[in-house]
Amino acid sequence: MDTAAIRRAYLDYHRLHGHAVIARASLVPREDPTTLFTGSGMQPLLPYLLGAPHPAGDRLVDSQTCLRAEDIDEVGDTRHTTFFEMLGNWSLGAYFKAEQIERLFTFLVDHLRLDPSRLYATAFAGAPRWRIPRDDESASLWVRLFATKGIVTPPVEAGDAERAAATGIGDAHVLFYDESQCWWSRSGPPSTMPEGEPGGPDSEVFYEFPQVPHDPSFGAHCHPHCDCGRFIEIGNSVFMQYLRTSDGFVELPRRNVDFGAGLERLAMAVTDTADMFQTDLLRPLVDAVTDWSGSRHGARRAEPDWSITRMPGVPGEHDTLTAARVIADHARAVVFLAADGVVPSNTAQGYVMRRFARRAIRQGLSLGIESDLLAGLVPVVVDAYCGAYPELATAGPEIQTTLGQEEALFRRTLSRGVREFGRLTATGGLTGDAVFTLFDTFGFPPELSVEEAGRTGVGVDGAWRERFTARMAEQKQRSKTASAGLFKGGLADHSEATTRLHTATHLLYKALRLVLGEHVVQRGSNITPERLRFDFSHPAKLTRGELDEVERIVNEQIDRDWPMVRRELPTATAFGEGALGAFGDRYGETVQVYTAGDPDGEWYSNEICGGPHVAHTGVLGRFQVVKEESSSSGVRRIRAVLR
Repeated sequence: MDTAAIRRAYLDYHRLHGHAVIARASLVPREDPTTLFTGSGMQPLLPYLLGAPHPAGDRLVDSQTCLRAEDIDEVGDTRHTTFFEMLGNWSLGAYFKAEQIERLFTFLVDHLRLDPSRLYATAFAGAPRWRIPRDDESASLWVRLFATKGIVTPPVEAGDAERAAATGIGDAHVLFYDESQCWWSRSGPPSTMPEGEPGGPDSEVFYEFPQVPHDPSFGAHCHPHCDCGRFIEIGNSVFMQYLRTSDGFVELPRRNVDFGAGLERLAMAVTDTADMFQTDLLRPLVDAVTDWSGSRHGARRAEPDWSITRMPGVPGEHDTLTAARVIADHARAVVFLAADGVVPSNTAQGYVMRRFARRAIRQGLSLGIESDLLAGLVPVVVDAYCGAYPELATAGPEIQTTLGQEEALFRRTLSRGVREFGRLTATGGLTGDAVFTLFDTFGFPPELSVEEAGRTGVGVDGAWRERFTARMAEQKQRSKTASAGLFKGGLADHSEATTRLHTATHLLYKALRLVLGEHVVQRGSNITPERLRFDFSHPAKLTRGELDEVERIVNEQIDRDWPMVRRELPTATAFGEGALGAFGDRYGETVQVYTAGDPDGEWYSNEICGGPHVAHTGVLGRFQVVKEESSSSGVRRIRAVLR
């Protein structure tokens, strides 16, 4: 059973149980200012989990692509990736623990044919401080289901991960873990939840790979939450059941289920491989990289050693396989980011995409791959995924062009790094600060800096590694801060000033298409109370005359005082009427459309959008472009204000 078959079986199984199959959302949340990327399957559905009705009903299922940039430094072992696919099903008040757990067990054991003796389930141990009881219902359900397969397993109190590692779990397959492991809310455990925040216990499912020996550095005993690689979490049912109040916690009037299962991890279990990179989605990428490698490191074998499980040391200190894993993961990430409209840049999502691309290219250089790495891997990614996501095949040539241009740019940057090496080492030799600058600014791998120092007779500071590591830690902390949401993508807020500029952005988009042509496609936006920023596809700098005409058209539409009309339409109807959407956006069966004008009569612009907008354009004031510049190759950026 390959990964495509697992995905299809999961969707079909839930469709037969009354679930509506919904389309994947973009990797870039369009109307969520708190995060750069869609990092979980439930993220696009959060408004519905919090109470809004979903147009497709109260039973939903999908396969959602996800990206977690904060995991970048973990990539290189057998099971960590930044890009992954999450299978999910949701109940918006339709069913709860019994139906969810029983259906999940049936799917895993009877449909995927997983060995039940290698399955382990967890339940919430309770939080007496908050008067939240132990989740005996979930534990009892699991005990009964295991018994149907001849597995007798009274539940065991595991506590937290540290206690479980110290005491072990015996022969138990059902385990109570505390709130550090088995509680979900957007804000963490009960003690950190603000008033008005929903949350609830969760019940995880793990699969054991007995062929992986326990690593005692993670504790005396192995257990499902051990990080040695013997156990892999393959699914998690969140039971959104409680609401934090000033007096503690109360039951929610509508109890929801949010389930997520990593598709790649399910494939590991189905194929009984403890290495995610040997599954059919990733193995072709690893094979392509290892086939191309070898010319620079002739002493190293091109055939990877699959027994190696972790990448040691600082970037660059690796073998063929760990480098190939990094390249395979990052290639998937940048292809899907490009398909969802992101282009490499020095800010926000584009910065993360650039970091992925350049990290992959650096790893490729260490294997002797000196050109066309990313563009060459695009067809491999497209071939693996186009059956489920046909938009990849459509966008494939453009993605190859985008990544090819980024790779060519970076390779030129590396050449400049060689020249910069002389300036940075002219007085004090090669220091940790110099190594970091060469790595961070010019993408120079640390080991190449040391090699260059040896080749040119430049002295090397004996403490360079410690200083370099400290600078890398500082950068990692800055990246975590950005990932926590300090960068406000899309709309900074829903204030009156931001809302006015959001409406002006719609008027600007249509004006650009009128002046420059219909090749103009939105590639991103960032709107604060002070200004709007709009990125769009166009090959050349705008002339002063073109900018003046854009301003004139926008201000003319403001003077016409168009009403901003909101409608909810079937997606096919919206596109049939000529509604514009952002490049790379994925839509469900229905969408919101904002029209400047009368949808049934005279109108100016017509866009798919989540809002908010002003009631009439006449309240906007005077529109003025303050700057036009390049954002990246083939993408221009306009900054504008309302006076």
